[in-house]
Amino acid sequence: MERNLQIPWQEDCYMDLKSTSPKSDSRKKMEDAGWLHRHQKSLQRFVTASVLVDVVNHMRKSEQLSAEGASAVQGRGSLEDKVHTLVEFLRLSDPQGSVLQTYLQNSHPDEYSLITLHDSVVQQHKDALLQRLKDGGESFTLKAASPDPTLLLVEGVSDLQQREHDLVQVSVNRGMGPLHGRPLGLDRLLAPLTRVSTAPRVMLTVGVAGSGKSRLVRQFVHLWNAGKIYPDLSLVIPVACWELSSLDRLSVERMLRMVMPYDNMDMILNSGVCKVLLVFDGLEEFRAPLDFSEAPATSDPRRELPVSDLITNIVRGNLLPGVMLWLLSRPGVGSKVPAGLVDRVTEVPPLSPTHIQDYLTNGLKTPQENSHTPSRPSTPHARDGHAPEDTSHQVWDHLSSQKPLLILCSVPGICRIVTPTLSRLVGSASEDVPLPRTLTEIYAHYCWPHLSSTDSSTGNIRKSLTTLGRLAFYNLLRRRHTFSEAELRTYSVDVPPPLGTLGHRVLQREQSWSSECISWRFVHTSVQEFLGALFYYTSSRRAMFDLFSESGVSWPRIGFPSHYRAALQKSSTATNGNLDLFMRFLSGMLSSATGALLGGAVGVGREEQVTQRTMATTLLQNTVAGSGGEPVSMRSVATVACLAELQQGEWLRSVEEDLLGCRLRGKLKGGVCAVLAYLLQVSDACAEETHFSNCLDSASLKRLLPQLLYCSKLRMENNEFKDDAMELLGSLLSAKDCHIQSLSLADSSISSKGIKPLSRALLVNRTLTALDLHGNNIGTKGAKILAEALRMNQIIVSINLQSNHIEDEGARALAEVLQSNRKLISLNVQKNSIGPDGIKRIAESLKKNQILQDFNVSSNHLGDLGTVALAQALVVNHTLSTLSLQSNSVSDRGMEALTKALRCNKGLTTLNLRENSIGVEGAKAIARALQENNTLRELDLTANLLHDEGVTAIAEAVKANRALRSLHLQWNFMKGGAAKALAQSLHSNTSIQLLDLQENALGDEGVVSLAGALKTNSALAVLYLQGVSAGQAGAVALAEALMVNQTLHTLDLRGNSIGMGGAKALSSALKTNRSLRSLNLQENSLEMDGAIFIATALRGNHQLTYINLQGNGIGESGAKVVSDAIRTNAMECVVDI
Repeated sequence: MERNLQIPWQEDCYMDLKSTSPKSDSRKKMEDAGWLHRHQKSLQRFVTASVLVDVVNHMRKSEQLSAEGASAVQGRGSLEDKVHTLVEFLRLSDPQGSVLQTYLQNSHPDEYSLITLHDSVVQQHKDALLQRLKDGGESFTLKAASPDPTLLLVEGVSDLQQREHDLVQVSVNRGMGPLHGRPLGLDRLLAPLTRVSTAPRVMLTVGVAGSGKSRLVRQFVHLWNAGKIYPDLSLVIPVACWELSSLDRLSVERMLRMVMPYDNMDMILNSGVCKVLLVFDGLEEFRAPLDFSEAPATSDPRRELPVSDLITNIVRGNLLPGVMLWLLSRPGVGSKVPAGLVDRVTEVPPLSPTHIQDYLTNGLKTPQENSHTPSRPSTPHARDGHAPEDTSHQVWDHLSSQKPLLILCSVPGICRIVTPTLSRLVGSASEDVPLPRTLTEIYAHYCWPHLSSTDSSTGNIRKSLTTLGRLAFYNLLRRRHTFSEAELRTYSVDVPPPLGTLGHRVLQREQSWSSECISWRFVHTSVQEFLGALFYYTSSRRAMFDLFSESGVSWPRIGFPSHYRAALQKSSTATNGNLDLFMRFLSGMLSSATGALLGGAVGVGREEQVTQRTMATTLLQNTVAGSGGEPVSMRSVATVACLAELQQGEWLRSVEEDLLGCRLRGKLKGGVCAVLAYLLQVSDACAEETHFSNCLDSASLKRLLPQLLYCSKLRMENNEFKDDAMELLGSLLSAKDCHIQSLSLADSSISSKGIKPLSRALLVNRTLTALDLHGNNIGTKGAKILAEALRMNQIIVSINLQSNHIEDEGARALAEVLQSNRKLISLNVQKNSIGPDGIKRIAESLKKNQILQDFNVSSNHLGDLGTVALAQALVVNHTLSTLSLQSNSVSDRGMEALTKALRCNKGLTTLNLRENSIGVEGAKAIARALQENNTLRELDLTANLLHDEGVTAIAEAVKANRALRSLHLQWNFMKGGAAKALAQSLHSNTSIQLLDLQENALGDEGVVSLAGALKTNSALAVLYLQGVSAGQAGAVALAEALMVNQTLHTLDLRGNSIGMGGAKALSSALKTNRSLRSLNLQENSLEMDGAIFIATALRGNHQLTYINLQGNGIGESGAKVVSDAIRTNAMECVVDI
């Protein structure tokens, strides 16, 4: 059925028009009769305000519209509503709409043509696009084509993206993508982001090669075609830039006619009311670079221009100013478009580890085909006894152990090469054959699957290198990745590639959106770089001239070492690192593993391989070591990556061991900094946190500075940074590409002068959220300088200023920060000699601040006056959740004020009052507060003066309290009476999970009481009874409780005297107890027999994961017996003995 004989009825459904020829009079009358009804939506969409005024006036004169009707039309709100109302009135007076049709045809012919022809023209264009999608083999399921977030909204193209090779960008970011990208669905790509913003005209989407930019365009076209997104968009015009790049000069008029060879398209493009989106996919394909500074300006749509100049004029708005533009390109080329011309920048997100795992599990079930491939046998997942699930698990485990490979798999195009190749090797190889560990090995297996088999011929490899290899190498130098069929034949490449050949495997067919024009490209640019490197390797062994000169005119260059040295020099000076991966592959050819695969096929003997490998290793190491004291560049890091690809990793492993063991002090010389920079990208040791503590000085910091930009969590403690080093750190944090989110500079001798560059950086930095400066000496002056920056900074959420001598004046400066800052949620000013005056200012700020959640003011000089001020703040502040007042000379008077605040406070969950002077009256005040407060979860009263009377009052309150989870009462002069009171509380309390009673003289009497409570309590999980004067009787009681208790998982009995009898009782309990995980019996006079009782009791008890038997007089020989027994009976249990 012809598409022009169909009308859209519902989505993806059509109705046949069984009628006579459109030229018949009856058909024409039928069309005229329904003109108003059929074109109502177009009328509402395309009638402008001025045309509406003319139409209303004409309808009034022709008596088709009454005065009341005209008033009703003008009284409606939007223009669309006005037109809708007009049509409704005209239906009453002229149901056929002939008067309106005649008037528009005679008085507004352009608008009439647009109204009558728009839908048919657009449908013709949609049908053509849909056919292209089908011809290209695209099949979108409903789920796959849904407008879910598929892009990341970013601020612009980063410096790293402008300078470096695509895969270097991926490695530096560890495959994580942009730091501050926000998800943006295709359905929001063209829309305003806020109510007050306007829709963008120029959108730029960047993504590394193989990230899926072209697929996004196809998905967008499919969704628009199906009416799922942007129904108000008249035309979407996708243009493959590779097609335009074959032309020398082009005009806008000819370009549009080339991509849309249909009648009446000009009517839509020039209407001014139709929304049109022009998509340029692949800006990097233009042979001449985009030059926005030198391109001549023109607004003449008929003027022929060089293609790159034509594009720049379209982007500037000189040509097609009313058309929206969506530009897609690799980052380096996308950065050439001036930021002032781009309204919205997005980036294609990488694959997450979860996506890669999902692809391994589900995506490999369907073989990945090139567009010209009719069929291919599926990957042998289940060969040799390997189930598909086992295969995916083995591949994932291997990728997880080879971090550089896993990082590169975040690029979909590379993932579709690496994972199927590994999957096939897992399914076909025997268990004693190791899987490939380098990218070079994997690409060799990908290009020639038979290399994994010992009985296949390899004679065709050399032939394919003379054709495809030469094509890959010389076009890599020209930065060309798309080829016409004529160009392929120039290199003697068969088109289309015969089934089973290398070309069939690595080349894919591309078809233009608008014509029958066909091009070919490698399945990924990395495949082109691999084949180019292999061609260079095989050719350089016999070449007499420089291969980088295709004409062959150069100084003589004889022998592989000379050519390898030339390639290294060429890659180190190449712009944007475009030869980095080529050099990595070339080095990987020389590894023993790759040599075993390819050596025989390319005619390189084992002895020659060893000679080449030794030469390359020496050259690469000398290049890295000879980089001097200059900052480590990406080229140096790329050279280290070549060493890793060569599988010469001894140096790398040595530096990584020093990094993990904090042994780098004095070793950051020569090439060690370059090796460290490489490890920052690939080592698991640097994945979460990067430790450079006690090893950096100004010189080494300067060398590492460019690479530290991309660390997320950086610990640089105890480095004694001088003022010049702080200037370097300030420049680091001020950089546009800074990724640092957490920075610790603790104990680094930073003064008030050193804090200045750091504070300046905080004014512009947009990534740092946590800053640790504890143990420095910034003083009052430094605190003021830092506070000035924090008042402006709205990024940092946590800052630690412990032990910095900021005193009351510094506290006052921080108080001003709390009044204006809207991000800071954690502030630590412990040990800063802050007195009542300073804390009063902070307390006043806390009455207004609704952001701060964690405030640590321990070990200062608050006293009762400062505590009273904080208590007054807590009456109105319900945001603060953690407050630490340890070691502040708080007495009963301060506690009276604090507990009054707790009765009405609804936010505080953790209160630390350790090491104060709280007595019995203060304890009673706490008890009264606990009876009313229902938010406090953790209360620490360690090392106060509560005695039995105070603890008994608290115990009574705990009976009713259902909020408290953790209660610390260590060192409070308690005895058996207090223990009995707590035991009674535990019989009814169902909320307390941790009880700390260490260093109180409870005696056996108190312990027996607590043990009795454990028999019925089902909430307590942690019980600390260190040094409570417990003996055998207490241990026996606890053992009896453990035989029935099912919730206690940690029991600490250090420093008691339970003896062998207590150990024997506990050993009996351990045979049946299944909840205890940690048992500490250090220094309990167990001796050999008691320890053996405990050890042998573990037979059958596999829940215990930690046991401490130190200080029990066991002796070395006894320790071995006990340790062996425990390891035999409970292998996963950690033993301190």
